[in-house]
Amino acid sequence: MPMLRLPLRLATAVLLAGLAFAVSAQEAAIRKNLAERLPQLPKIDEVSKTPVPGLWEVRFGTDVIYTDERGDFIVQGAIFDTRSRTNITEERLNKLSAIDFASLPLKDAMVVKQGNGKRRIAVFADPNCGFCKRFERDLLNVKDVTIYTFLYPILGPDSNEKSRAIWCSKDPMKTWRDWMIEGVVPPKVIGGCDDAAIARNVEFGQKHRVQGTPAIIYEDGKRVPGAVSAAEIEKQLAISSKS
Repeated sequence: MPMLRLPLRLATAVLLAGLAFAVSAQEAAIRKNLAERLPQLPKIDEVSKTPVPGLWEVRFGTDVIYTDERGDFIVQGAIFDTRSRTNITEERLNKLSAIDFASLPLKDAMVVKQGNGKRRIAVFADPNCGFCKRFERDLLNVKDVTIYTFLYPILGPDSNEKSRAIWCSKDPMKTWRDWMIEGVVPPKVIGGCDDAAIARNVEFGQKHRVQGTPAIIYEDGKRVPGAVSAAEIEKQLAISSKS
């Protein structure tokens, strides 16, 4: 009986379908085994292969761990490519945590322009955050930048009260800096005030898993947590402006 010969295109399609089925089966096994054996893990958002043979990435939001093809073992840490000398895990986390600058609700931010303001940066900050105060001082040394500051009161009820007082003041950005840099207490709110922007900021931040302050977003979408120095800000601004 002559051997059945499939057309090349059909044979390729059959092969790819078989590979896809195998990958799908392995992903299902990983999801099932990890969920059963480690019920304390967050809900798995994605399972995908890594460049390392036999190693899979398991993603929870913007966090990742690694496992084998059956979920029998898990590994936490970074994967380094010794050939390109790159931190694969760091690059992946940067991509996952990135926020499209165009998606930021800039109308809900306080704005200040330093120098020509041609570069842009956004900051989510809490008025009771000590690191935010240090960061605000360092920002004064960054030239030719427009800064969008989103009030993000997540440290407690007083943070919300201070945020409202700042937002409802005559000059919110000046009041913000007076408080953060000079320690001048924001004036009490007199009369009505549309402070819905603060709630929208919190909603936006929670949606994008902004879990601490300050959180810095550059024009290329890169997000950097924590109070970095003016030199680090300048370095990243130079990179993001070329993107």
